[in-house]
Amino acid sequence: MSGGRRGEVLLREEAGAHGGEAYSLSRLRSSSLEIREKGTEFLREQLDAAQKELKLKGEECERLSHVRDQLEQELEELTASLFEEAHKMVREANVKRANAEKQLKEAQGKIDVLQAEVSALKTLVLTSTPSSPNRQLHPQLQGAGSKGTPTLLGGHTRNKSAILTLSHPQPDCASASPHNSQEDKELDSVLFAEFLSWKEAPSLDRSSAFISRIYREDIEPCLSFTRSELSQSVQRAVENNSLTIEPVAMTVMPMIKTSAVECGGPNGCRAPVETTCALSGMSHPCRHRIKLGDKETYYHISPSSRARITAVCNFFTYIRYIQQGLVRQDAEQMFWELVRLRREMSVAKLGFFLTDDS
Repeated sequence: MSGGRRGEVLLREEAGAHGGEAYSLSRLRSSSLEIREKGTEFLREQLDAAQKELKLKGEECERLSHVRDQLEQELEELTASLFEEAHKMVREANVKRANAEKQLKEAQGKIDVLQAEVSALKTLVLTSTPSSPNRQLHPQLQGAGSKGTPTLLGGHTRNKSAILTLSHPQPDCASASPHNSQEDKELDSVLFAEFLSWKEAPSLDRSSAFISRIYREDIEPCLSFTRSELSQSVQRAVENNSLTIEPVAMTVMPMIKTSAVECGGPNGCRAPVETTCALSGMSHPCRHRIKLGDKETYYHISPSSRARITAVCNFFTYIRYIQQGLVRQDAEQMFWELVRLRREMSVAKLGFFLTDDS
């Protein structure tokens, strides 16, 4: 009996051992399945997150690609605009350089002409004093019996006021004084004081009492013609030193009486064209014409009108020489020279002038 019970006990113990092992295996299998399911779920979540991130990255790449294309297009347009602007600036610079070179050449030519003219005029002005006058600068001092034409100071040149010194008409023998009295002069203290005040800062400004008086008493009356509008333009051109006076070409005519025409040679004679003076409006043989500034319009003028214009030009020329410091004389000598020029304007405005064959 005791042996049989031991066998049952052993059997039961073996059955219990086998049952425990089976339970352990079952639990291991269930844990493995659970771990696999959890790992699969985790990986699926990671995959979904990676796919979402990839989608966002793709959208960002697409947006950046669009921005890049837009920037490239704007850059191309800006480059084309810059090239066009650069070409435009180069063209404008070339045009300006060509104009500047042209103006430089013209200015150099004008400077050469002015330097030559100033040198010649400076010699004449500096060598003329009341005690020892220069006869080329003062042709009225030539003898009454001289048959030659008075020497002219300068000529009529483009864009420069005409410089012509006119002498007073010589009295004939019948009207001459029997006592051969010499002309005397007396200094006007008021006029001289105004001149000294102006000489401290010489200018053409009318605010000066000296210049204002000369404008009022001499210049404006001398340049006051029938055609008032043209007269004002002439005065402005003289003030700006931009008046041109040039002779008019003569027409060749058949041989007629020499008292009526100017002989020009054995084949014929030349006579001035009979026309109307643009300033006075009267019919005169106009041997000269004027041009104002750079305008291409010419105006024919009579000898009397020319004498009045050149008298004013002479005055302005001497005033400018004083401004530039070219006149090396004392104040009284300058004053008397200005008085002489004022007398020329007064005589010219009364209608007296020298003819070319006088």
